[in-house]
Formats: sequence, structure tokens, C-alpha cells
Amino acid sequence: MSTPDTTDNTVRELLLVMPRLVGRVKRLPLPEQLRSLDLAPRHLSMLSLLLLDGPLTVSQLAGMLGVAPTTVSLIVSDLSRKGVLVRREDNTDRRRRIIDISPDSRPAITQWLSPGAHAWRHALAPLSPAQQQIFVDTLLRYEAAVSTPTHTAPSRG
Repeated sequence: MSTPDTTDNTVRELLLVMPRLVGRVKRLPLPEQLRSLDLAPRHLSMLSLLLLDGPLTVSQLAGMLGVAPTTVSLIVSDLSRKGVLVRREDNTDRRRRIIDISPDSRPAITQWLSPGAHAWRHALAPLSPAQQQIFVDTLLRYEAAVSTPTHTAPSRG
């Protein structure tokens, strides 16, 4: 377990790197085909899952994104109208719909999202699977902590 001083040094480093990281990600060029679509972070998450995992059902997407199936259905409807996603019947259960990236949109989405996936693979490569999970768990705890209002800690120094 780290000492408070070590933790403070790590926090200092992270507070310096996170704005640079976010800034660089925001500057990744959006392919021309996607510029007029007004894509939000929720779209990015869904498109990333479909790109990495292939076609999925609304229920699968909802579970992976941690949102209600109705929320996923709304996003899918929006992106389907824009021609980004396609829906088809599941051959094994005609009541279910399979969601996928449209063939016309796949090259632009791949061009947009692949550099980020490549960068994560590069960054995570030296870590063991257990260390990778600790890293992901840490990011999730950070996300939860910044989403929860807290009292301001007194400054040190």
C-alpha cells in the first residue's frame, strides 16, 4: 500500500496528464462522413462495442453499457435514421433484433476509433491481465468518485 506522500505524488502526475490526454483525444480528427452526425460520448461507446465485438442485441448492448434497453433503443433508432447502424432479425429468434454498424459507415468508424484502441493496446501490453483489471477498476472507481458530490478536501502545502 502506498504512503500518503506517494499517493499525493501520483495524484499530482494524474492531474497533469489527464487534461492533456482528454485534449489529445478530443483533437482526433472525425472522418468527413461522420462530421454532420452530432455524435456524443454515448454514441462513441456503442460504436466501440459494435466495432470490437461485432453485431449485438439491444439487451446485450444495454448490459455492456450499463443503461436501460429503452435508452439503447433510442440511440439505435437515432443512429439507424442517420444510416450509421442497421437492424436485422436474429435468425434464431425473430423477435430479437441484431444491431450492427452499416457497411457504408464501417470504414469511417474504423478510421475514427482504431487509433484509440491501438493506443490502449500499446499502453496495456506490459501489464498482466490482473494488472490490466486493476487499472480498469481504478478508472471505474475514479469515474464513480467524480460523479458523486463530496466535500472539498483541505489543500496540503
